[in-house]
Amino acid sequence: MYSENPIKRRKSTRIYVGKVPVGDGAPISVQSMTNTNTTDVEATVAQIKALENVGADIVRVSIPTMDAAEAFKEIKKQTEVPLVADIHFDYRIALRVAEHGVDCLRINPGNIGNEERVRSVVDCARDKNIPIRIGVNGGSLEKDLMDKYKEPTPEALVESAMRHVDYLDRLNFDQFKISVKASDVFLAVESYRLLAKKIDQPLHLGITEAGGMRTGSVKSAIGLGMLLAEGIGDTLRISLAADPVEEIKVGFDILKSLRIRSRGINFIACPSCSRQEFDVISTVNALEQRVEDILTPMDVSIIGCVVNGPGEALVSDLGLAGSNRKSGYYEDGVRQKERLDNNDLVDKLEAKIRAKAAMLANRIDVQEKAD
Repeated sequence: MYSENPIKRRKSTRIYVGKVPVGDGAPISVQSMTNTNTTDVEATVAQIKALENVGADIVRVSIPTMDAAEAFKEIKKQTEVPLVADIHFDYRIALRVAEHGVDCLRINPGNIGNEERVRSVVDCARDKNIPIRIGVNGGSLEKDLMDKYKEPTPEALVESAMRHVDYLDRLNFDQFKISVKASDVFLAVESYRLLAKKIDQPLHLGITEAGGMRTGSVKSAIGLGMLLAEGIGDTLRISLAADPVEEIKVGFDILKSLRIRSRGINFIACPSCSRQEFDVISTVNALEQRVEDILTPMDVSIIGCVVNGPGEALVSDLGLAGSNRKSGYYEDGVRQKERLDNNDLVDKLEAKIRAKAAMLANRIDVQEKAD
């Protein structure tokens, strides 16, 4: 398969969110945020584990009150993925979750009080080796910046971001990442471009409040795709009005499409037409649901006819080219003598995908041990 990747990552410093490296060429991490009531420990833990099961590298949890901070203590005990505490206004909450083992603090220094309070949070973060994420949002810019720029602009978002950076610079704290999110694709993209030229810290990407599952995924893919293709971005979140699990899936799909990071099955499937010899759409939809637990990178092509089927199969780990009653089956680009009955393709393909994934996973494990 054509595999040249022309993307050159922006140089950035490295921080660690728990054990997850962010920046300085580390794999771009994918994260989401819980939408449960944080004081409902059982529900929040269940959602965090669901996110972890589909590959979440980092999970953010909103901590709006001291009661939520105490609940976070129990949540942290029951989960393993690194957790970011989302905190606004009350610096004491940041200090409390730091005591409970939080892996990162999402705060804006400018909205948690005077410099003495900011210093107390930063000193605590430094002492416990906890990084900070600064999050600027086009929907919540400071009043004086709105008066100055009249509306959210890239320059306004970056000026806001640099104010918060200045707080941390004065306190000699450089373990932070930063985001400048907006719901408008071009506003967000240009803001990140400008910020990328001003600082060396890792950038957290996102199109905030992007929308529902379909429209939000499209907007995020366009906006983040533009930035990632330019080498900008060290970690990301897809913000959808949908199940947070879908945010992780879409995030990895974007990275996979740009050949930045592979995880799970990459299905290559035709949109179907009158040439198809089996129901391509239902076959692919069923397989995507059945094998979403497989994390081993694989290319699987499912094409409904022999026009494009053989060509796609040649560059896939597994391939299917539709034919009358029984379809041609390929492994590693080689046509197999076995042909698959079109009446039970889903069961047969699932079995073959799982067998191939196990073999590839074993090969990767052996190689890593050798290295």
